[in-house]
Amino acid sequence: MTHETGTLAPAEVRGMFDRIAPVYDAMNRVMTAGLDRRWRKLAVREVVWPGDRVLDACCGTGDFAVEAERRGGRVTGLDFSEKMLERARKKSGAIEWVQGDALAMPFADGEFDAVTVGFGVRNLEDLARGFAEVARVLRPGGRIAVLEITRPRGLLRPFFRLWLDVLVPFAGRVLPGGKAYTYLPASVRRFPGPEDLSALMEAAGFSGVRYRLLGGGSVALHTAVRPSASGSEPQGLEGGVL
Repeated sequence: MTHETGTLAPAEVRGMFDRIAPVYDAMNRVMTAGLDRRWRKLAVREVVWPGDRVLDACCGTGDFAVEAERRGGRVTGLDFSEKMLERARKKSGAIEWVQGDALAMPFADGEFDAVTVGFGVRNLEDLARGFAEVARVLRPGGRIAVLEITRPRGLLRPFFRLWLDVLVPFAGRVLPGGKAYTYLPASVRRFPGPEDLSALMEAAGFSGVRYRLLGGGSVALHTAVRPSASGSEPQGLEGGVL
């Protein structure tokens, strides 16, 4: 497991995010040209209703959780990086911020109506186990939204490669936690594409899995539901590119 292969042990991932916490928000804005805020808002609108009990897993510095709170959710944010959570706590005192492992979450079965994960599933040591944990803490009929970087196809592919292979590693030379910006491109390359990620979610028991490509195809938003006893499910996203 190395930064160059995009696979790290959990303790190394935690240490990496502790180191980059001071620049995490700024780098998100720069690397997405500020579009990450629009993507989170879109994701929250799809799965969070006012009054919902919402879990933002792998919450980082809390932007997704805060968006769910604005939507009217009763929100819990979970992350294993204490340095990230220190910054999240400054953004909202109403959200419950919990330090914990997304592969063994300290929550009861069926505790939440909705779960969001923003740019976090790519860092899980066991993706199938992570989705199984989400399914466990969701109530029957509960909804999930996953935002994650993906490899675009078509005309934007050369620009994405320039960003991922040149500009991101360059940032690592001048910012804290430099090796994190070697890990990021490598982790995107080895991560499942949208269709394969959909299949993993279905294998974990989710139904109605759909995805939408955002940012010219560089980000995928997956939505799904945990089936209810009746087998009914709410409508999700249709395919498309934003």
